[in-house]
Amino acid sequence: MPFKYLILLVITTLVVGIDQGTKVFIDRTMDLYSTIPVIENFFNITYVRNKGAAFSFLADSSWRLPFFIMISLVAICVIIVVLIRLRPDQKFTAVSLALIFAGAVGNLIDRVRFGEVIDFLDAHWHTHHWPVFNVADTAICIGVGLLAIDMLVEEKRQKALKNK
Repeated sequence: MPFKYLILLVITTLVVGIDQGTKVFIDRTMDLYSTIPVIENFFNITYVRNKGAAFSFLADSSWRLPFFIMISLVAICVIIVVLIRLRPDQKFTAVSLALIFAGAVGNLIDRVRFGEVIDFLDAHWHTHHWPVFNVADTAICIGVGLLAIDMLVEEKRQKALKNK
């Protein structure tokens, strides 16, 4: 099995497993909107449900659920197509795309099951809170960050090849 497919399988299995496992645990052990302080003035476990996207974007829209499900499915399909087209040496890109793919799948599962996403990771500085997020969101953000780095490195590599 080529690396890009193996890494997609491994990362997706791990991220979706951890994401869904933590969400089930939070849903079964906490009341909605309850908070458990972990690091005072910095990090809590806070159980919320998000009907929208980042920062509750479109949370009150009547067509939000079909829209977000469609966007997730399109993103998943695009990632698969891009992954198929990767060169064998683009391992870092494969890891980045696998993280984004896994995060999209994790949140898609919530949207299909509940019509909203379970979030519980609450980073803050005293009373200034970042929007609550989850493991899938973290995988997406890390994947996008790594992909941005990879794109910069690839651009430099391509320029170096042209200058030879």
